[in-house]
Amino acid sequence: MADESYDVIVIGTSQGGRFLPVDLAKAGKKVALVERDHLGGVCVNTGCTPTKTMVASAHLAHQARRGAEFGVRTGQVSVDLAAVRERKRAMVAGARENYASRLAQDGLHLIEGEAHFTEPKTIEIAMRDGRTREISAPVIVIDTGTRPKPLAIGGAQNVPVLDSTSIMELGTLPEHLIILGGGYIGLEFGQMFRRFGSEVTIVQTRPRLMMREDDDVSDAVAAILRDDGITVLTSTTPDRIEKAGGGVRLTVRTPDGEQQVEGSHLLSATGRVPNTEALGPAAAGIRMRDKGFIEVDEHLETSVPGVYAMGDVKGGPAFTHLSYDDYRILHANLLGHEKASTRDRIVPYTVFIDPQLGRVGMTERQAREQNREVRVAKLPMNAVIRALETGETRGFMKAVIDARTQQILGAAVLGAEGGEIMTIIQVAMLGKLPYTAMANAIFTHPLLAEGLNSLFMTLDA
Repeated sequence: MADESYDVIVIGTSQGGRFLPVDLAKAGKKVALVERDHLGGVCVNTGCTPTKTMVASAHLAHQARRGAEFGVRTGQVSVDLAAVRERKRAMVAGARENYASRLAQDGLHLIEGEAHFTEPKTIEIAMRDGRTREISAPVIVIDTGTRPKPLAIGGAQNVPVLDSTSIMELGTLPEHLIILGGGYIGLEFGQMFRRFGSEVTIVQTRPRLMMREDDDVSDAVAAILRDDGITVLTSTTPDRIEKAGGGVRLTVRTPDGEQQVEGSHLLSATGRVPNTEALGPAAAGIRMRDKGFIEVDEHLETSVPGVYAMGDVKGGPAFTHLSYDDYRILHANLLGHEKASTRDRIVPYTVFIDPQLGRVGMTERQAREQNREVRVAKLPMNAVIRALETGETRGFMKAVIDARTQQILGAAVLGAEGGEIMTIIQVAMLGKLPYTAMANAIFTHPLLAEGLNSLFMTLDA
């Protein structure tokens, strides 16, 4: 029999899991919140908060170097990576403290340790002090998130391999950073460290960067990175890694044969894996998806009634705002007795390279694969007055329109504040507005958003 019973157990404290237990406790529930590491999960500790803090430093360094373009004399620009790291650490510490202060709720018990299932509604916790504790509840919410995928190529165990967490703890600048992976993590760190002053090489196994995007989007991103001085190698498969002097030597297979790339540091950005092994979901009878992710229905319930999963651990797009929407669904269903679901939700995202890539809805490729009759609007950023004035003309806006209903199916905005501009299009999609509403709207001059007039007018030109 369990040592203690609760109304609800929440395992993990990422974006959704940090709000839900507080709300449940405020509603009079007896809640156990179990956390094995730092409060706040990936977003606060190793994801959004620290990376975007460092991206801001990199952007400032880049802008300072461009001063002469704007008639501003700045002199030599250098980056103190240790100072960048300390700013990042301070930001993370503040976010943790802010969250910890919210946990002072009657009925909410924070238990620090690692949980694993012993039965469908019972978990055993390996406490940080070495003791074990067993607790149970009729409702359990799993929010254990993901972690960087280990690098699995020959020799990886013999050389220092950075991941998206450890690279942010460097105190000195890499001379030449080799990055394995052409997804958003690899691209954000690649451009960041190039702007800090490192030589950077990105190695991508697939034919293009960001394979989920349309070809024109990923090609434009690659061109921007190359314009920034980054070496981008596509259709290039890492084969083995070894020490070379004070750095590393990577052997790769390319369409032109075997080649070698030497660098001072190696970052593996090849994906993430779910934190489910120690959790032992099989002991609870929880059905799993491929690669160790937890299977859930549209209400986020697992195969065990009363056991739910939220956030990255259930697979699918790994975005903080999606985890927060999972919280919204569980809040509505557990406290409001509603039937909120994940069905038909529009999931936006932004890649924080510069210029940003804001994305929402279908790509052109996805729409055509569904045999939809579509129209495509496209506008280069150098046709937007605000972009010209600010010297931020790289990229383009693109929207995919249903030719029959005139509604917007999706959009990509690769440009200055691309995420913010994309969000305006997302709101139009949520309101089911025809594209003509955007073409004919009055947007303030001269804002970047004013470019939406021109974008959608291209369909009728």
